[in-house]
Amino acid sequence: MVAAGDICVGDEVFFRGAPNGRILAGLDEVGRGPLAGPVMAAAVVLLKPMPGLADSKTLSARRRECLADALHRSEDALIGLGAASIREIDELNILGATMLAMQRAMAHLPIRPDLALIDGNRTPTLPCPANAIVGGDRKVPAIAAASIVAKVTRDKMMAELDRRHPGYGWSKNAGYPTAEHRRALQHLGVSRHHRLSFGPVKAVLSG
Repeated sequence: MVAAGDICVGDEVFFRGAPNGRILAGLDEVGRGPLAGPVMAAAVVLLKPMPGLADSKTLSARRRECLADALHRSEDALIGLGAASIREIDELNILGATMLAMQRAMAHLPIRPDLALIDGNRTPTLPCPANAIVGGDRKVPAIAAASIVAKVTRDKMMAELDRRHPGYGWSKNAGYPTAEHRRALQHLGVSRHHRLSFGPVKAVLSG
């Protein structure tokens, strides 16, 4: 019998909070599109349901921060974080770097799950079975939790980089190619935190 809060994948039921149940992890990433900064991934296991979880893109910044803080403090949420650097993005391409960040996030979980569900249509090589779910951050609470944790973590990182390298507006645009960021690239040039393989950055370097 499937209880409230259980998740079915095929004909298997993954129980959240059952001591002898099978453990489900949700994975998501943030930061594929920016011109600067790392790509960040989070893996989250929810041992009990948490109210209010949703796709991080649909939440206000304040709400995301409150939920991320609650997840980090909760004994019923297990979190692993992973990132891929600007150099790795340029060397591997953004897809390869994203897969690497997800692998690192999974490796930092304190337990090994029985199944990982990943937002999107591709799965990295993981130490457990994995399924990709398009729109998973809207459908699976553990993926929504991962999207929130990854987003808040990366936004804080970019805000810190903005303090060290002012002018690009990273605390507001998180490195994405906004008009402000593009203008700053023209006036300030390329920083060591920019992705050299991305078109707008290459255009500035080529003069």
